[in-house]
Amino acid sequence: MAGVNVEVTPLPGIGVRKDFATRAGRRIGVVTQRDGKIELIVSKSDDPDACLASLPLSAEEAGVLANLLGAPQLVRQLNEEHRELPGINTKQLPIAENSPFDGRTLGDTAMRTRTSVSIVAVMRAGQVHPSPTPDFLFTSGDLLVVVGTSEGLEAAAKILKHG
Repeated sequence: MAGVNVEVTPLPGIGVRKDFATRAGRRIGVVTQRDGKIELIVSKSDDPDACLASLPLSAEEAGVLANLLGAPQLVRQLNEEHRELPGINTKQLPIAENSPFDGRTLGDTAMRTRTSVSIVAVMRAGQVHPSPTPDFLFTSGDLLVVVGTSEGLEAAAKILKHG
């Protein structure tokens, strides 16, 4: 990402701090401790040691936050790339806990056959899984990045929710 400098600071005996300065004059960062604990921190831009807020996160919570922050960026990038193609849209669709496809494969959805949309990526725990294959196993919390017509995207959302 141009213009944003992430600073990495080893914290001897503790772990690693990664943070960056925002335009609003704050620093936002993550401390990953050696024991696996994760902490989201906010500090002053001119004094990274002056922590204004600290929020401990479980690995699952950190993954959900990463999905919430990362998926919209990916969708925005794909929308920009499809700008010249009228009728093609990109949307993020969740696999909810009660989805009939939680624990099932992409192939089980028959998504392309049923809706003509393509699942181009899956965001899971902050990681992007591009071009998932039919044997890709969905789990609740996944965010699917789907490309197709408005009608196809609506149908895909219904399928993921109701089967």
